[in-house]
Amino acid sequence: MLDSVSLARFEDYLRYERNSSKNTIASYMRDMRQLAGYLEDHDLPNLIDAGEKDLNGYLDYLRRSGKSPATILRHVATMKRFYEYFAGAGDIVQNPAATLSAERAEKKLPQILTSKEVELLLEQPECNDAKGYRDRAMLELLYATGIRVSELIGLNVTDVNLPVGVIRCRSRDRERVIPLYPKAVRALNEYMEFIRPQMISDPDEQSLFVNVSGERMTRQGFWKIVKTYQHKAKIEKDITPHTLRHSFAAHLLENGADLRSIQEMLGHADLSSTQIYAHIVNKQLKDVYNKAHPRA
Repeated sequence: MLDSVSLARFEDYLRYERNSSKNTIASYMRDMRQLAGYLEDHDLPNLIDAGEKDLNGYLDYLRRSGKSPATILRHVATMKRFYEYFAGAGDIVQNPAATLSAERAEKKLPQILTSKEVELLLEQPECNDAKGYRDRAMLELLYATGIRVSELIGLNVTDVNLPVGVIRCRSRDRERVIPLYPKAVRALNEYMEFIRPQMISDPDEQSLFVNVSGERMTRQGFWKIVKTYQHKAKIEKDITPHTLRHSFAAHLLENGADLRSIQEMLGHADLSSTQIYAHIVNKQLKDVYNKAHPRA
């Protein structure tokens, strides 16, 4: 079920079944739209498919963003009301908000790779067969743009403009154009010109990245690719495809990019989603200071 549909149903429920006030409805809907934006920004399931882990992650995000305990308590109440309705309507089997608590301990900041670890990971695909060329192009593109995995596998050939050095990325009703660095352009060019034509099973296939069957790559397939190269690189951190998105944003910020530009490239609906990377960079600076300063 699309978020727009579930939100409309929830609003009707509040208005016509519960006879809630305008202010109550506005508050509930604002909270749920913010949750929907968070799930989309972090490449997580939509509202109806979200699980308890996703919702707890959202509460941790609110804490890291500096939200007050009262605000977090209100969000918990909103989520409980939303999922109680859809559980009662039979749209979901298990209510993921049933055990939510505003007092849950805060999780750590998102893990990122160092620049050296990124280089090591990107060096792993061996370009001696079609899979190696494809994998290198996918990893380079992901780190070059910071796009979500769903956006990566959703790219079509027509979304790439190599002469200009950009890709066009669509996410629901938003579209953005993101630049590519030269190595990513070269990797994509080699894959698209020499490798992809050999891999596709249908000449009319529009998918940019395909699997060994010549069909569009899946999220699960790409997840396995990332884990394979993590082990080859002997990187001990638990890398997921989203780790490269986090690393892309943090490294840009470290090197002087402004938050608004990073927000635009990541496709965040709200700047608060992007500000988490400022916390990561600040924490790293403090760690370096404490380790390096003679009087620290």
